[in-house]
Amino acid sequence: MSSSYIELHTASAFSFLQGASLPEALVDRAAELGYPAIALLDRDGVYGAPRFHKAATAAGIRPIIGAELTIAGTGEVGSAGESIPPVQPFMLPVLCESAEGYQNLSKLITRMKMRAHAPGSPPRAPARWGGKGEGALTLDELDGHTRGLVALAGRAALDVRRHGVGGLLDRLVGVFGRANVYVELQRHLRRDEERDTEALVSLASAFGVPAIATNGVRFATHVERPLFDVLTCIHHHTTVAEAGRRLTPNAERYLKPPGEMAELFRDRRDAVERTRELADRLQYTMADLGYRFPDYPVPPGETQASFLRKITDVGARERYRPCHDRARAQIARELDLIEKLELAGYFLIVWDVVNFCRRHDILVQGRGSAANSAVCYSLGITAVDPVGMDLLFERFLSEERGEWPDIDLDLPSGDRREQVIQHVYEKYGRLGAAMTANVITYRGRSAAREVGKVLGFDAAQVDRLAKIMNQFEFADPADTLPRQLAAVGLDLNSDRVRTFARIWNQMLDLPRHLGQHSGGMVICQGQLDAVVPLENASMPGRVVVQWDKDDCADMGIVKVDLLGLGMMAVIQDSLALVNGEVWNDEEENLRRSVLRIDLAHLPEDPAVYKILCEADTVGVFQVESRAQMATLPRLKPARFYDIVVQVAIIRPGPIVGQMVHPYLNRRAGREPVKYPHPSLEPILARTLGVPLFQEQLLRMAMIAAGFTGGQAEELRRAFGFKRSERRMKQVEVQLREGMARQGITGDAAEEIIRSITSFALYGFPESHAASFALLAYASAYLKVHYPAAFYTALLNNQPMGFYHPATLVKDAQRRGVRFHPIDVQLSDWDCRVEPDGAIRLGLRYVSGLRQEVGKAIACASARLNSQPRIPSPQPPVPSPQPPAPRSMRIAGSATRARTNGAPGRSRSASAPSTISSRAPVSAATKS
Repeated sequence: MSSSYIELHTASAFSFLQGASLPEALVDRAAELGYPAIALLDRDGVYGAPRFHKAATAAGIRPIIGAELTIAGTGEVGSAGESIPPVQPFMLPVLCESAEGYQNLSKLITRMKMRAHAPGSPPRAPARWGGKGEGALTLDELDGHTRGLVALAGRAALDVRRHGVGGLLDRLVGVFGRANVYVELQRHLRRDEERDTEALVSLASAFGVPAIATNGVRFATHVERPLFDVLTCIHHHTTVAEAGRRLTPNAERYLKPPGEMAELFRDRRDAVERTRELADRLQYTMADLGYRFPDYPVPPGETQASFLRKITDVGARERYRPCHDRARAQIARELDLIEKLELAGYFLIVWDVVNFCRRHDILVQGRGSAANSAVCYSLGITAVDPVGMDLLFERFLSEERGEWPDIDLDLPSGDRREQVIQHVYEKYGRLGAAMTANVITYRGRSAAREVGKVLGFDAAQVDRLAKIMNQFEFADPADTLPRQLAAVGLDLNSDRVRTFARIWNQMLDLPRHLGQHSGGMVICQGQLDAVVPLENASMPGRVVVQWDKDDCADMGIVKVDLLGLGMMAVIQDSLALVNGEVWNDEEENLRRSVLRIDLAHLPEDPAVYKILCEADTVGVFQVESRAQMATLPRLKPARFYDIVVQVAIIRPGPIVGQMVHPYLNRRAGREPVKYPHPSLEPILARTLGVPLFQEQLLRMAMIAAGFTGGQAEELRRAFGFKRSERRMKQVEVQLREGMARQGITGDAAEEIIRSITSFALYGFPESHAASFALLAYASAYLKVHYPAAFYTALLNNQPMGFYHPATLVKDAQRRGVRFHPIDVQLSDWDCRVEPDGAIRLGLRYVSGLRQEVGKAIACASARLNSQPRIPSPQPPVPSPQPPAPRSMRIAGSATRARTNGAPGRSRSASAPSTISSRAPVSAATKS
């Protein structure tokens, strides 16, 4: 029989352990059952709303947005440290009728979450997201903030002891208005429900509010009920055997067919009919959140576009020496598109962040697809010349993609990066800027541990299960799962073992908890909390949005990545030494000169390529691993683009795709250059017919399989979607169908499929590789010409890289660098370069010495050393060390360290041949 029933109370796995189905699974089930609309109400947030909105829109279903709000009783919310009465909060479902309603909901959730666990205060309830406590609102806080919201009053309205007879419903009518309150009826085939249903119907009649039917859905199909029980046990930190009444009594809370719900409420047909009436009223969608990127304040008489053109022209004259016609034409083309897409403000905001870094002596370099932009290069955002490298600008920005560009800024990790992040918070306000979230999902190992503990396996078995299940991260477990379970001594005929295998498989990719992105920041013109709920991160001073970077992109929200790199800190510290004050003795007259090494204008140096070809790369960024060292002598880099290839080729994607050996053989002339299909030659000629970069794979999909720009963007996202084998399988089907239409089949099709799908195991975009290659070249350049400064910076920024500090010291000594031992009277906390060019080891390398104690000792020693003292007996003169090569001695002695505020002094008569001690490096031939 046909029914007008629409489900208005559904929770997904983004309720974090209180729902068992992903939003997409709920939408698929709703489409299968013929629902024209469906509502998603996750617990205390809209975490899954973007994915729900996207999936429902694609399926032709109208998505209705809401949330289940945790409401505390009187006195439950107070100042930090107050005692909390042992009264359980209740859950209040609310639905968004309008944009104003969504904004109110977002702000209410933000208020709850920002207070839930402020840094330094104890959690108010058991932690659910990695140390952040669950929050709660009071009804008083709802008052005045409910316009555009509809409330559903359920069985909590019958709590006479807490609210009095009808007290809660009366209060909700006062807060939301009579027209915006419904009484919610649910039937899950439990004995106690019918009595409550009759009471709720009477209560609704007494207060003149309508009653509607819902099913309080927690999973898409009844098959997922065991999974839901396991998640419930995880939530309550118990096992299935001990959970008792915490488990759902039956499997009725699944998404039922409309006809089945109508039959279930055949005596309350009006409650079923009202679901459609209310659904028709709830017309709000997330198609337009009202988000605006901030406008950049420009001088009077200027627009953002005109101001961007002028400063870009100034920057181009500095970057391109001279600014040639090809560069001018590319910059003009980019600026025209930026102005057309009204993105000038975005570039100015990023330029402003970069300028903040420059003013505060923080090394910064843009990477990602921004490295493809000549405008970014001219503004000083990136350090790689895209015109000289012939990088594809459309990978960064194109009119067809219809989305915001993505600019990543690499910063020195640690306090300097945090200084930039806090600057953004201060400039745009705590409610105007936030970090993007990172949804941590269950993977093989974590799912095995949780399911094993809940099902009662002993600790040793749980450890073995976690170990063997981890290897199914990128493979279909159906083929080998029984054999692997038997290998650890489990009985495959046991119900518990079969249950483990089934639930483990269902649990993969479900949200586990919410973390924060490594550096993605969202900023907004106005209040960001009206666009997406905010909450405190575990790290003090950080606020995060409830959506990850892909959700933000889908919703049209712009992020700027502020990423921390240890090598950026090393290079900055090295440059601080190399570019410091250098004293020269000339005609017995001391005068100061300044060396300036600019990342964007490092000279091409055969000595750098020599150590790369020899795999002498301990400490060099990106090429110091054993696998990289084994490949370098075979690739024999002789120009900058060879380093770009080297950075990209030793990745899981090219390795699994069988691309490494063909490229090396073709480069060495041992096999001819060939292409999977003639149409791909323009794309692959640069890399000898072997696809190595994401950009090449996307263009291959567009040419060989006829992918549209939108399909290529989905493919790009699949590359970075938690390395999902499942998602790449879906893309593979589309690729095969597309190539068949283009007439590409057989071995050629298989080779193209293998190349593209292997990048699900992680491959590099060319623009990322180019930015990293520049840092690799810079670190190698410093290692060759300024080893004392380079190794000092490396030792001061441990741990990082592949090697123990002792290995770094031995490598430095092999290159002629001398070391002075730790001395409690002379050493600082950090290592430093002494006036004689040797490195004085710092107190940080005293085993067991805490940082605050070590710094206190260094400060005390500095004060003592600044006072006149009776000379102590001189120690015996040590035997002389073998002299270092002349060029290395010069490089070391030309480097000074600032110690105790006094500049070191060098009396070197000459400098390395590649760099003049008088002229700035930027005057040399640029890379």
